[in-house]
Amino acid sequence: MKKLILMLMLLAPMAAFAQKFGHVNVQEIIQVMPEYTKAKTEIDALQKQYEDDLKGMQDEFTKKSQAYEKEQATLPDNIKQRREQELQEMYQKIQQSYQDNQQALGKASQEKMQAITTKILDAIKAVGQAGGYVYIMDIAGGVPYISTTLSTDVTAQVKTQLGLK
Repeated sequence: MKKLILMLMLLAPMAAFAQKFGHVNVQEIIQVMPEYTKAKTEIDALQKQYEDDLKGMQDEFTKKSQAYEKEQATLPDNIKQRREQELQEMYQKIQQSYQDNQQALGKASQEKMQAITTKILDAIKAVGQAGGYVYIMDIAGGVPYISTTLSTDVTAQVKTQLGLK
């Protein structure tokens, strides 16, 4: 019995060295995914639309502001106050639109990237299970050090799992 326990204790460290570790570069994979290219194109188009809408609002604000400045000296006080109030409301509307657009853009980007990230994680899990890896770490994820001699780069395997070149 003692010999069996002693034998297990001696073999335990060897079993720890037999574990397989892998690393992957998720950013490299994302860059070549057609889903990412499509999502980036859609987000860019949405951003352009928001910028155009905002520019139109700003141009209208500028026109009304310049017209008010030209007429200001000849206008009665009650009309001046009303125009100033209108300009203030337009300015606030522009600010609110900008904030709303930024939130909508962030949400759309997050939703599109979530699907891509989920697909990559599923592929990493499949490669890890098929290859018998204990850990697969993302080198782009801020891990301070990964030994490339003790860890296998599985980026190509994950790309293959995703059907990428």
